[in-house]
Amino acid sequence: MNTSPWNRIVKYLYSLHQWYRETPERALEEAYDAALAIKAIEDEHFGGQGISERSGEYGQSTLSYFKSELQKYLKVIQTRMVEFNASRSFLELPERVGAQPKTGHSADHHQHGLHLNNKDRASLIFEKLEFIDGVIDKYINNSRSTAIVPVVTSVNVQAKSTNSSSPPDKKNKGSANSVQIHDGEVDTNYEEVNLLPRSLLGTLNRITKDLDPGAEKEVVKNFRNSKVKTIISLRFILLLILVPLLTNQIAKNFLVGPVVDHFRGKENAPIFINVNLEEEAFQELERFEQHLKFERLIGIAPSLSLEETEKKIAEKAVELAEEYRSESGGAIKNIFADLISCIAFAAIIVTNKKEIEILKSFMDDVIYGLSDSAKAFVIILFTDVFVGFHSPHGWEVILEGLSRHLGLPENRQFIFLFIATFPVILDTVFKYWIFRYLNRSSPSAVATYKNMNE
Repeated sequence: MNTSPWNRIVKYLYSLHQWYRETPERALEEAYDAALAIKAIEDEHFGGQGISERSGEYGQSTLSYFKSELQKYLKVIQTRMVEFNASRSFLELPERVGAQPKTGHSADHHQHGLHLNNKDRASLIFEKLEFIDGVIDKYINNSRSTAIVPVVTSVNVQAKSTNSSSPPDKKNKGSANSVQIHDGEVDTNYEEVNLLPRSLLGTLNRITKDLDPGAEKEVVKNFRNSKVKTIISLRFILLLILVPLLTNQIAKNFLVGPVVDHFRGKENAPIFINVNLEEEAFQELERFEQHLKFERLIGIAPSLSLEETEKKIAEKAVELAEEYRSESGGAIKNIFADLISCIAFAAIIVTNKKEIEILKSFMDDVIYGLSDSAKAFVIILFTDVFVGFHSPHGWEVILEGLSRHLGLPENRQFIFLFIATFPVILDTVFKYWIFRYLNRSSPSAVATYKNMNE
């Protein structure tokens, strides 16, 4: 009776109900764990200060790793606190959790015990909330440091500073307490009035750094960080290329191939997987027959009887049947092998988030480190290849090759629809990137691109 399906269903529903009832405490606990992780990074690597460039002397790749970890934990805190606040509105708080006591002295004693227990739990919850607020406050409202926060938090901070009760003329001034947002960072001390021009101050700072006795160590440190970042990025790029390719070949030859051959068989398997292969085989057989007739008419080959001609055509037909049966089986193998390769590629992406962050920093250094003319050349090359005047022919060849690789019939309507829409979307993305990012980081490169394009 205890192992009946109905009892198992009731037990599962009860456990699901318990999990649902524990949603506020579970969400708060996960947010608290994320805050503890941020605090551990601060204490271990930044001397108890906020995670920023000013609090620790680390290279670009190391600081980028800490930034990514911070953003990950802040995102967990933000998500779990939203879940905690939302679930708290329709689920009872811990201090009110407990069965209603019965009448009598023992019931009163039981009620008093529950009250003390729930009071302690409520006090613990308040302590966790205060700790979480203390950790994330320095990344939102710290007026003397530059803290890294997620994009959603930055937008909230900007909205708060815009909707404040200060007069409009004071909002637009660069006071020390105003908040300025730059690329996911909150800089609360961004506009200072200097007696000397910034360019002159920058030159003086550069000369001061050159005369600093520790400047050589800093240069060596930056060089080593750049070297490590380059090695890690190139190794990760090779990993992204080689692992899916090797996985595809191994799966196709040793895993998927034998299974497909076993179920398809060798003699009873269908020859053609789609109509296009069938038409191609018929055209090739007809071409062979015309080739025999042509050689016989010009005297290159001896005259053959009708039976001999039919025998040669039959041999060619058998050869074509084996060839296209193998190609049809190979198309089926390609589908499963490519699927396994995509899974391997996704596994690499999921399990190597640190390397992805380093690769992104490396690509930014490479792209934005090019000269203006080189940037314009690369942009024009990519746009002309993928969205230019002759790009539809290239897309048509790619789609036809992909269809043949997967054994799909060539759908001309789908190919024409893809060519009419996808390059247009890609061109819009290129233009938006140029307008949104490149125009801010390198206006001269945009001007060079426009001149070269004209």
